[in-house]
Amino acid sequence: MSCMSFSYKIIVKTAYIIAGCFFVMACENDDKVLQDWTKRVVLKEEATNIESYLSQDGKLKAKLTAPLMIRVAGDTISVEFPKKLHCDFYDDSTKLETWLDSKYGIYYENLNKVYLRDSVVVITLKGDTLRSPDLWWDQTTRMFYTDKYATYHGIGKNIYGGKGLEATQDLKRIMFKESTGNMKVSQNGFPE
Repeated sequence: MSCMSFSYKIIVKTAYIIAGCFFVMACENDDKVLQDWTKRVVLKEEATNIESYLSQDGKLKAKLTAPLMIRVAGDTISVEFPKKLHCDFYDDSTKLETWLDSKYGIYYENLNKVYLRDSVVVITLKGDTLRSPDLWWDQTTRMFYTDKYATYHGIGKNIYGGKGLEATQDLKRIMFKESTGNMKVSQNGFPE
């Protein structure tokens, strides 16, 4: 064995040890740096004086107006209307059929559902009125529903739902849970 190859082996081993120390030291991270890289980021957008339109299959379905909108992009994308909102709903021939007012609303984009609370009122062109402290609207099925107390007033109808309701967006079909109230019926027993 030559002296040259022995010293070469020592130099190579020493180089490996020094390089390993640098790698070990380079892998050490500051806790703040790790937190900055891994912290959850929620993006917020805010807009005022909102006027938004919803269309499906090229037909106008709804028009929403609100003084303030906050869009939050987190795990679930949501659009919040914290001050109040008004929404006009249109039928298939784009004629106004009902409108809705609420002091608060939040739209969950992934679910296509809107949660409304605080003085929720839905009114038809005939004047039929649905009121509830909170209400869900499903954009896909065009249905309202709640498990809270709700009232429905129309010509010759006053219905109180103690445990909630399900209703079509145009309020032509409403199913109350544990309802009470009065309604005019014809001689054949069907509602007028």
